[in-house]
Amino acid sequence: MDTDTGDGALIAVPPGRVTLSDRRTQRSWPVDLAPYRIAALPVTRARYAQVTGSPPEAAHGGRLPVEGVSWLEAVRFCNTLSLHEGLAPAYRLPPDDGDGDGGYGDGTGVEWDERADGYRLPTEAEWEYACRAGTTGPRYGPLDEIAWHRGNSGERVRAVGGRRPNDWGLYDMLGNVWEWCWDRYDPEVYGAYRVLRGGGWFDEPWSCRASVRRRSHPTLRIDDVGFRLVRSLPR
Repeated sequence: MDTDTGDGALIAVPPGRVTLSDRRTQRSWPVDLAPYRIAALPVTRARYAQVTGSPPEAAHGGRLPVEGVSWLEAVRFCNTLSLHEGLAPAYRLPPDDGDGDGGYGDGTGVEWDERADGYRLPTEAEWEYACRAGTTGPRYGPLDEIAWHRGNSGERVRAVGGRRPNDWGLYDMLGNVWEWCWDRYDPEVYGAYRVLRGGGWFDEPWSCRASVRRRSHPTLRIDDVGFRLVRSLPR
């Protein structure tokens, strides 16, 4: 595995299968995955500010993961970065209807072009498969060695890459900030709500496990939620 930890480094993930589960419904389901590439680190404040053209103060603490970013803002970031790098945007966004939300509403009108080679959010299955990195337990290592959580973070966000990576060279998959995924959590019950994974700096150890699922509305900005980038490989 490539272990470059630069902000833009992507790690190649082999094809495989992961079984997802939901504690609330007691349901589990297997997902087969094609190979893909996933960022070694969550998106940092510095990179987010650079790509979006945010004011310089937005990059304060540049090695900290960006947080307080909605799912819709993360999707827009993916498309903007793709265009900057000459890649095909992964998301088709509804036209701006002038109502102040960019025309995206609750995000249900956002479509994913699976043939595009641009940046995108991981699916929930891709996220968990990458997090586990071939392991089968609740975590890919001893918690305090791999994750920032309420017990060791000083109840504040920490710089990316400060804990031991998993066996595939991915840092902060557990703890520090929760990460947005592409999937809706449970459309029949929660509508537009999207999946969050990984646990955060203010969470108890129980939440920092590979299988834990959380949800939030795609328009909300939460102070312990960020995101990580993925790119599909040519088929």
